[in-house]
Amino acid sequence: MTDHAPPPPRWAVVGNPENRRVALFSGAVRDAGLPAPRVVSWADVLRGGGAAFAADEIVRIESPGENAEVDRLLRGAGDPTRVEGGARWYAAFTAAVGTLTGGRRLDDPDELAVLFDKRLCHEVLARAGVPVPRSPTSGGGTPVRGWDDVRALMAAHGMPRVFLKPAHGSSASGVVALETAGGGRIRATTSVESAEGGRLHNSLRVRRLTHEPEVAALVDALAPDGLHLERWWPKASLGDGSADLRVVVVAGRATHAVVRTSRTPMTNLHLGGRRGDLAAAVRAAGPAWAEALRTCERAAACFPGTLCVGVDLLPAVGWRRFAVAEVNAFGDLLPGLTGLPGSGAEGQDTYAAQVAAAIRRHVQHHPTRNHRAPA
Repeated sequence: MTDHAPPPPRWAVVGNPENRRVALFSGAVRDAGLPAPRVVSWADVLRGGGAAFAADEIVRIESPGENAEVDRLLRGAGDPTRVEGGARWYAAFTAAVGTLTGGRRLDDPDELAVLFDKRLCHEVLARAGVPVPRSPTSGGGTPVRGWDDVRALMAAHGMPRVFLKPAHGSSASGVVALETAGGGRIRATTSVESAEGGRLHNSLRVRRLTHEPEVAALVDALAPDGLHLERWWPKASLGDGSADLRVVVVAGRATHAVVRTSRTPMTNLHLGGRRGDLAAAVRAAGPAWAEALRTCERAAACFPGTLCVGVDLLPAVGWRRFAVAEVNAFGDLLPGLTGLPGSGAEGQDTYAAQVAAAIRRHVQHHPTRNHRAPA
């Protein structure tokens, strides 16, 4: 009997069809000479109670963000810029991921649930020996019901400067950089603004609060969705601002990196942060640069069922020590950025690198067989 070459793998992506993330990933699949992925919309998944995939489909889960209807289905009715609703979003998102069946998954459902809870993610990293800022809320066992609890935790753990993060937030939504000093002095830096009716909204403008009643009211409003507290890591400087890095890890290898600098505690680009000079950061780190990348790979290794993560890495003053601030499930949106030298992804953007890695993992190691698609 004559052997025939197996058919090319089939791909599917769960996302918002109009979103650039879906377009970039689909383009990477086509550029690899493969048929375009089948796109399953988050709106259909949420309204229809799930989606099924054939046993030979390689399935990528994309971010459900930047779609007002999907945000309403996950978070409830209201302005998409609002901060509140993170706990409801998390419960609805993880439940929706659980309704996806079949396929060869690039994103492990249980790992996604950990990645979208900063308290659980911190505990997983700490237990694995990955350097992280010290946190009294690691694991989620310590309740943070409001400002009084935050004050008590800061005092009990000797933390006059902390980052206060919504447990299920992203893109610095709801983050408060909090500093206290003698004489009752306090300063909170945040992009959150209060709107009519006391609702909290994300703003593109970072502001500072220096009156404790105002800070207390903000923290009390954030607390019902869950809060994670971390010691403020003294970050290294680059140019005229402090710096951190987003490092993308694909299939266990640190493949892409960007430096973000800012004069405020938040380096997010949409909050006024700037792309820094990566070559300058590598020079500043010197021999420690290899350790920086290894630290990111160790963080990613805590999530072996997830093909790609974006690691937020904090360099300490002097660029010789590093800590992991967060690990992001959807941290690969770096259009046009090609791979690091020696990474194996030279000349590839983050999406092309993932397609190549998925082929190695799911096709070359597990040749495609014919399966009957689910009815």
